[in-house]
Amino acid sequence: MIRQVNIEPIDLRQDFLETPPITRDEAIAAFEACVKQVEANMDYFQDKFPWSATKELKYPIIENIEWTDGFWTGMLWLCYEYTGDEKFRALAERNVDSFLHRVENKIELDHHDLGFLYSLSCVSGYQLTGSEKAKRAAILAADQLLTRWQEKGQFLQAWGPFNSPEHYRFIIDCMLNIPLLYRVSQITGDPHYAEIAQKHFETSCKYVIRDDASAFHTFYMNPETGGPDHGATRQGYNDDSAWARGQAWGIYGIPLNVRYTHQLEYADLYRGMTNYFLNRLPEDHVCYWDLIFTDADKQPRDSSAAAIAVCGMMEMDRQLPEDAADKAVYRGAAANILRALIKGYTSETCEPGSPILYHGVYSWHSGKGVDEGNIWGDYFYMEALMRCIKDWHPYW
Repeated sequence: MIRQVNIEPIDLRQDFLETPPITRDEAIAAFEACVKQVEANMDYFQDKFPWSATKELKYPIIENIEWTDGFWTGMLWLCYEYTGDEKFRALAERNVDSFLHRVENKIELDHHDLGFLYSLSCVSGYQLTGSEKAKRAAILAADQLLTRWQEKGQFLQAWGPFNSPEHYRFIIDCMLNIPLLYRVSQITGDPHYAEIAQKHFETSCKYVIRDDASAFHTFYMNPETGGPDHGATRQGYNDDSAWARGQAWGIYGIPLNVRYTHQLEYADLYRGMTNYFLNRLPEDHVCYWDLIFTDADKQPRDSSAAAIAVCGMMEMDRQLPEDAADKAVYRGAAANILRALIKGYTSETCEPGSPILYHGVYSWHSGKGVDEGNIWGDYFYMEALMRCIKDWHPYW
């Protein structure tokens, strides 16, 4: 049975209905500014990768070891799709070589973030070029992700030593990792990958989303019984608050899974999560890093969460029938938020090592990437613009 949650009425319903759509010309102008920054960063990173977030608004350069490295390669593929310029393809293909080496040697892959790494780098590479290297890397990555599967609890364990009781949990972020399994199921013809993806998705929807349609960041299962134990946070303000990026992972994760399963019964869960998010936006409609905050709290925004949510609303727009409840409202909300990002969260200057999208938060508790750019924010902003430019085939 699909979880039932509260669906709040949308406070700014009329405002969103009256929001004009992002025009193709608006999106092209914004995307071409992104292309210029990517070009500058290609010279800056060369064959290496940006760290997850900027430090003093410049990306540190790292080897291919982080969970976020696929976002940079995804940006290269977006630029290649848009421009047709072989320089983007050439660097993206060298990145694919790096990702194949990483998965063949299992370098820093003992976690669940294989989708973030390999959907945007290698599934995309195979989709756009037919590369056998990219195909092999994607399949090996899916196989690696399956090593995190906990049959007893029906979930993919997020982090930590496998079967360690203190790490017997999953997180809402993994909704964006499991599309890798659906894709590899299609590529190989093996239904097992998709079956695991769907089971994890069902477990997530059952437990990580609260009755009020907000989300825990992480949910612990009982290692003895495999049943639910408790929800908690690692990134949000506290265990009972709604971490903005986690909420956005749900807003995007549900439609991505629906695209593969065709289970539109999950639309109400999506509506609940999306309405909760929209009702807690500040005046400029770009969320604070936790939805518990208001304009009076003077907390940092998380522009990356806003961009993720926009992609989720755009993806669900494809799945919902034209007469679906609030479909036009979500279209207006997505346009409203994306226009706010274009106008207030980017820079007119272009410097090597700089982000595309400013005012993001990686981890407030650890002080990493607070009011900085982050590489997934850059990627999702570009993806949202690409969706406005053409009928785009997602890499997820």
